Amino acid sequence: MSRIDETKEFIPVRIAVLTVSDTRQLGEDRSGDTLVARLEDAGHTLAAREIVSDERDLIADQLRSWVADPSIDVVLSTGGTGLTGRDVTVEAHRDVYEKEIEAFGTVFTMVSFQKIGTSAVQSRATGGVAGGTYLFALPGSPGACKDAWDEILRWQLDYRHRPCNFVEIFPRLDEHKRRK
Repeated sequence: MSRIDETKEFIPVRIAVLTVSDTRQLGEDRSGDTLVARLEDAGHTLAAREIVSDERDLIADQLRSWVADPSIDVVLSTGGTGLTGRDVTVEAHRDVYEKEIEAFGTVFTMVSFQKIGTSAVQSRATGGVAGGTYLFALPGSPGACKDAWDEILRWQLDYRHRPCNFVEIFPRLDEHKRRK
């Protein structure tokens, strides 16, 4: 649901896209392409893009690298959120999170349920914060990436969205590290 306050100025966010796959290459990364197209259409900036294999340490290392990069505000990963033995993206994200955004997975499940019914229980989409950077793990299908962006992230990454959004609290994400 759009609740955009047109009196406020849009603030572009710098977003990195990470595809987790043992088989995909950049030229055939439909889910990554979907996210890039949507974030750029919304006025945000693609800050980085990579593909890594389904290895927990490799995923976590890439996430940590981007969290440490001051030119990246948000990381969207796609792939590896299912239930199979190679699906370790959620665990890698949780290795990096300082705080988990538990409601992200809940809201994503609600959105998915409207589209795919009870099959939504098989997704483990998750979100969290580390080092002042938002991280979101999305399923590997283009449809799921569209749903996550169109129904949740598009709004929460728009400073004009009311009553609240992720962008307006960027300056306070790491306030616990500052001493008075």
